[in-house]
Amino acid sequence: MKDFRGKVVVVTGAGSGIGRALAVKLAQRGAKVAISDVDPAGLSTTEQLVQEAGGDVHAQLLNVVEREAFMEYADAVVAHFGKVNAIINNAGIAHHGEVETMEFKDIERIMDVDYWGVVNGTKIFLPHVIASGDGAIVNVSSLFGLLSEPGQSAYNSAKFAVRGFTEALRQEMLIAKNNVAVTCVHPGGIKTAIARNSTASGDHDAAKTAELFDKYLARTSPEKAADIILRAVEKEHARVLVGADAKLLDLGVRLVGSYYQGIAARATNWALSRVS
Repeated sequence: MKDFRGKVVVVTGAGSGIGRALAVKLAQRGAKVAISDVDPAGLSTTEQLVQEAGGDVHAQLLNVVEREAFMEYADAVVAHFGKVNAIINNAGIAHHGEVETMEFKDIERIMDVDYWGVVNGTKIFLPHVIASGDGAIVNVSSLFGLLSEPGQSAYNSAKFAVRGFTEALRQEMLIAKNNVAVTCVHPGGIKTAIARNSTASGDHDAAKTAELFDKYLARTSPEKAADIILRAVEKEHARVLVGADAKLLDLGVRLVGSYYQGIAARATNWALSRVS
């Protein structure tokens, strides 16, 4: 997929943040866009923005955890556009809490959305993407799919799983000689509401963690992130790091290996002490 003009691209989690920016940027590049989200107001706003950008858009409420609903959604998208060239599995949520204090249900909820949502979207749309003859599967992991962070074990687990799943899929597409590019996306700190909308368990202060994220980590705009992602997909990159922080921290982990864990623990503890 060298460009998006005339292509049909599905974007999950399009009600805000990176998903919204991707949908608008795709429309500006001449793509037809199928967008979904669990937030009706956010989805409606994105639909309007895509239309204003001149895009042909199909919008539908969707919880990516609900597999049967996802299958029906795929049928609706194909019926509307006639084909699907690509899916960007972007929908995700976050939860803050230590392993000791988290409930099993907290971990399961994150895995359901952030991992199984990606698996559902990939599996359900892959036959359509292969059939298009010029397609792409784009799965959004995270910087925390490259390194772990204290208080983020559930999120880390899901994002590491997305990375492994996506890298294996890319190899399978190469072996099968399918004309499907597969890209795993690792955003660093993006100026979205994911931290402010996250939940927390135990004594973990979600507001404090969100303040930490916004103050020290959120450096890249969703629009810039979307541009970086779409350029990487056009170049059929296997992996894309979004933001200088993602590139720097990935390099740091490569250099120091498992020693990064002690460094990250101390840095996180220091940063938390600096916010109110």
